[in-house]
Amino acid sequence: MQKIIAKLKDFNELVMFEHSIFSLPFIFIAMIVAADGWFGFGMLFLGVLAAISARNFAMGVNRFADKDIDAQNPRTLGRPNVDGRLDEMSILLFIGVNAVVFVLIAYMFNSLAFWLSFPILLVLGAYSFFKRFSSLAHIVLGISLGLAPIAGVIAISESVTLWSVLLSLGVMFWVAGFDLLYSLQDMEFDKENDLHSIPSRYGVEATLIVSALFHLMSVIFWILFAWAAGLGTFAFIAAFGSGLVLAYEQMLVRRDFTKIDRAFFTVNGYLGIAFLVLIILDKVFA
Repeated sequence: MQKIIAKLKDFNELVMFEHSIFSLPFIFIAMIVAADGWFGFGMLFLGVLAAISARNFAMGVNRFADKDIDAQNPRTLGRPNVDGRLDEMSILLFIGVNAVVFVLIAYMFNSLAFWLSFPILLVLGAYSFFKRFSSLAHIVLGISLGLAPIAGVIAISESVTLWSVLLSLGVMFWVAGFDLLYSLQDMEFDKENDLHSIPSRYGVEATLIVSALFHLMSVIFWILFAWAAGLGTFAFIAAFGSGLVLAYEQMLVRRDFTKIDRAFFTVNGYLGIAFLVLIILDKVFA
């Protein structure tokens, strides 16, 4: 039993399960707006499983593909895919199981969700390879998480709406913006190992400018989302408030690069949760 628990802990460390918090709030936001309120415990359960299995798949592919890179980076030497706690076959099995779970859950939602589950998995897996040949890897990661709100709408209504696309574009630029900040930690490593990233190619100042522009785009798209969805005051507070949170994130990183982890995990985690709460309030008091 202790061996099983230890192995589960290794897989949790592999994918950083707790970081699922980034995509979950925006899936639920999309589901709430699409259903015009509460969508039921069954859909909630399936939505959580779909989000977690999709992220586990993406992170599993990333860790499998990046083993050679992680083994050279002092920041990642302690990961289970590098230090031998998880062998390649175990990681491949983990990837396969999560892919199957995601597709099965999509099938349980509706036919559109099922057929789109395959290209979605392709996009989720593609991010891991982009850094080897393109600085657009940050955008690809943003697209990967940006698909979450669209997937939430499809699960509820078997359709794609304008407001869901605007919400997803906001998520895409939000994620790409904070991934740029996070990538500053590996700027020198990326240069030395011929890996493509905006920090390694264009430097710190350009990265900070692009990240700030991406976050500005996020706020604009979230404001447009609130308008296109016909939402009320709380939704606009969520959109404008996210701008203040992202400005604080930008300030943290500019002040001290050692605060990147705090900006990446803590601040962004709170942003998603606060956005979700405000959308719930918007529906309650509509």
